[in-house]
Amino acid sequence: MDVLADRKGEDVLLLDIQGLSVLADHFVICSGTSARQLRALLSSVREETKAAGVAPPRVEGEPSSGWILMDYGGVVVHLFSPEIRAFYDLEDLWRDGRVVVRIQ
Repeated sequence: MDVLADRKGEDVLLLDIQGLSVLADHFVICSGTSARQLRALLSSVREETKAAGVAPPRVEGEPSSGWILMDYGGVVVHLFSPEIRAFYDLEDLWRDGRVVVRIQ
């Protein structure tokens, strides 16, 4: 979470979805204002998790698409452009999840 905030990620959310889904225990959702920033957020998360000894994620999407998904097993990181985030509205879709942390 801190690495996303440090890289100027916007509206960073940690959502606990345990008991609601078999996909993961937590979602991290963050917006980046440009493809360049999304690329930087992606790179920073990879570097931080690698330094912590976490296995490399499965990654779907590209910065230019406006949505990058990083699957770490129990934690799935979603990096969005603001427009794509509003369109898919994961916060509403998973509204029964518990907000653990929100950094705006």
